[in-house]
Amino acid sequence: MTTDEGVIDEQALLRLAREKSAEARARLAATISDLFRDEDDALTDRERALMADILRRVLRDIEIGVRRQVATALAGQPSLPHDLMVFLANDEIEVAYPILRQSRVLQDADLIEVIRNRTQEHQLAIANRYHVSEAVCDALVQTGQHEVIRELLQNPDADISGATMDYLVDQSRRVDSFHEPILRRADLPEDLAKRMFLWVSAALRTYIVDTFRLDAAVVDDLLETAAREGYDSVRQEASRRPAQALAERLARHSAITPELLVSALHDGEVSLFVSLMSRLAEMREPLVKRMLFEPGGEGLAITCRALGFARKDFSVIFLLSRKARPENARTFKRDHEAAMAFFDRIQAPAAQKVLRQWQRDQDYLRALRDIETGAAVSR
Repeated sequence: MTTDEGVIDEQALLRLAREKSAEARARLAATISDLFRDEDDALTDRERALMADILRRVLRDIEIGVRRQVATALAGQPSLPHDLMVFLANDEIEVAYPILRQSRVLQDADLIEVIRNRTQEHQLAIANRYHVSEAVCDALVQTGQHEVIRELLQNPDADISGATMDYLVDQSRRVDSFHEPILRRADLPEDLAKRMFLWVSAALRTYIVDTFRLDAAVVDDLLETAAREGYDSVRQEASRRPAQALAERLARHSAITPELLVSALHDGEVSLFVSLMSRLAEMREPLVKRMLFEPGGEGLAITCRALGFARKDFSVIFLLSRKARPENARTFKRDHEAAMAFFDRIQAPAAQKVLRQWQRDQDYLRALRDIETGAAVSR
């Protein structure tokens, strides 16, 4: 609500604030939210303080649906008044959720206060934030809520201190639901991971020997081999987590581009490429990896066409993906030409239809056969 000169009309805002009807208050909240979000308006500190004060006063009397819309609109704004964000963070979870998940205005002390005084749903929202500091992680763990702690462990952007991780590993002896998320964390120290496998192996040994009366030495040899293989497998999976975490952060900011994908392959970061393409195309990583290395490159061509990639971007991605393959120069050139011809024949709507099938986890080969036989390719 501005004057013809683009200045905030404070009196008009105050007049609207004095109206008691739900409609007027909802209109006022939407107006102020728009003013906060409008990057073209350089609000003065006084105007920001005034609007924040008005919002705080009227939000209490507005229905929860409108409050939720206001919170969603403001959650990602980096320069909103601190006390307004704290006010919204302590509202009902439907309102507080986007603020707790996204707001960079909230400080550790604010989050810890919410953890201690609000509901488990508020705690879960904080456990899934874009970044969780060590102090906030400690406060979440201190709640003792297993569901909250499990969510925290599954958040790759949570900075869990060594002491807290040690405590959680100890707790995992009696809380089975902690096992998998702990072992999949890239920041789990090797000694703690081995300790967990030894616990499981020791408990299993006792059960097998007592129940089936097998030779203890034989059981020990089998369990030692199984524990070592299980540990190696989990740690290998955990090593991929940084790439997945980076891809997730970039996806949140819509920052995954063809140029970034090309750069990842050019630098030999295949795991990062797979994670990035998985997020961009909303497909499972095993399927992305499969299409990246299949001989003809048809799946890769379909995906790139569906995502609107330029012809040159697909060409470079195809060539880089074939660098590790032992083809001779003649075969390499022929495959590239065939892949480019296939890319040129595909119509974007048809490619998008196939991509939607893959996103729904439908059969990959069947959809590929359909498009190869002409069902979805323009002749």
